[in-house]
Amino acid sequence: MSTRLLPLLIVLMAAVLLALGVPLGVSVARAEQQKVVIDRIDDTARFAALAQFVTEDGSGGSRRTDTDERLETLQTELTSYYEVYGIKAGVFYRNHIPMANAPTTWFLPQDGEVRDSFDEALLSRRSHDPEQVWPWQDGRLVVASPVIRDGDVVAVVVTESPTDSMRSSTLRGWLVIGAGEIAAMLLAVGAALRLTGWVLRPVRVLDATTHDIATGRLKSRVAPAGGPPELRRLAGSFNEMADHVENVLEQQRAFVADASHQLRNPLAALLLRIELLALELPEGNEEIASVRTEGKRLAQVLDDLLDLALAEHTQADLALTDVGALTAERVAAWAPTAEAKGVRLVGDCPPTTGWADPVALSSALDAVIDNAVKFTPPDETVRVEVASAGGAATVVVTDNGPGLTDDELARVGDRFWRSGRHQNIKGSGLGLSICRALLAAGDGSISFGHHEPHGLEVTVRVPRTGTAPAEPRA
Repeated sequence: MSTRLLPLLIVLMAAVLLALGVPLGVSVARAEQQKVVIDRIDDTARFAALAQFVTEDGSGGSRRTDTDERLETLQTELTSYYEVYGIKAGVFYRNHIPMANAPTTWFLPQDGEVRDSFDEALLSRRSHDPEQVWPWQDGRLVVASPVIRDGDVVAVVVTESPTDSMRSSTLRGWLVIGAGEIAAMLLAVGAALRLTGWVLRPVRVLDATTHDIATGRLKSRVAPAGGPPELRRLAGSFNEMADHVENVLEQQRAFVADASHQLRNPLAALLLRIELLALELPEGNEEIASVRTEGKRLAQVLDDLLDLALAEHTQADLALTDVGALTAERVAAWAPTAEAKGVRLVGDCPPTTGWADPVALSSALDAVIDNAVKFTPPDETVRVEVASAGGAATVVVTDNGPGLTDDELARVGDRFWRSGRHQNIKGSGLGLSICRALLAAGDGSISFGHHEPHGLEVTVRVPRTGTAPAEPRA
């Protein structure tokens, strides 16, 4: 979830910073240009004041004589201005003839920004807000002011300024803004990391605890992990729900165990009375034999129910166990039963260690081997193989019996479930359920599959690593 929430927060914060930074950058550029424009307006106003007192001849031209001190002063000022600042400046009559200009080769163009500013000043308006020059543009800044005498515009002062210095200042301002934006973005990313961690930490704890409970560790609870108040309340509610579920399951297990235990005594008494009654009936009575069989079957079901309740309730005593030696022992124990039925029981059990409860693993292997021998026809083979695969030790039991269909494989291991083809074979349908419960208590598992060309393959897995190493034992 953090991989989805964190980019969203970063994108939002980047958008906010851009929304603030772009207008600020534009404002800096405009402020730099406005400062230059104001300076140029002041300069043109000073030149206009000097040009205001330059006399004109009757034809409208200036009297260019060495005695015209005002004109000479104006020309000197313009020349010095150009030499010092590199800014072209000139005073032009209404008929575009220069009164004074620097450099002397600079004249009014026929069109363009300079001509537009000149025409605007002829209307007795000073230049205002020239078009913005950006750092990547190699533009020039034109400012024009009218020269007014007796209320009439007699000439126009025009300046054309290079913008290198202005654009450099704007670029430096932008670099400062960019550095600030980067620093703010780094702070925002750090804040987003802290925020997502603070918000999602309770969610991760809740997810891990839910997974533990789903895999059978019902004692797991959500530890206090901070976060928003809503998530803290959710964690508290989840713990209350887990306590309630655990109590319900404990009551269910206790009921099954108590019912199984309490029913054994009256059932034993009933079976004893049946035996006493059989003494008064003729030898070989079929009805009494059927009653005896059903009574023994009921007793077996009660014993299996009690074993299942204990298997689901008891904590596993895990230890580092030699799975190969333990499996070889169970194969040897079941060999006489298989031989009596005419089934070959073959074991391949190399030394392999695993983390398991030896008693629980022995009981699970007994259930699996018992089923394999029980459903395998005479003169067929049941093979038991021990191996290590990755982080688990495996015991694979294969038989050449009738096997199960795909639909039956999906249900095998359910409580009281038996295939319709095997109803006449002794059993309660709880053996594999007990096996699964015993293995799950120690983080083990059992799975079922097809064995070619026919038969069933059962795989028992136990982890090879644990939390408290011990000496290997069988």
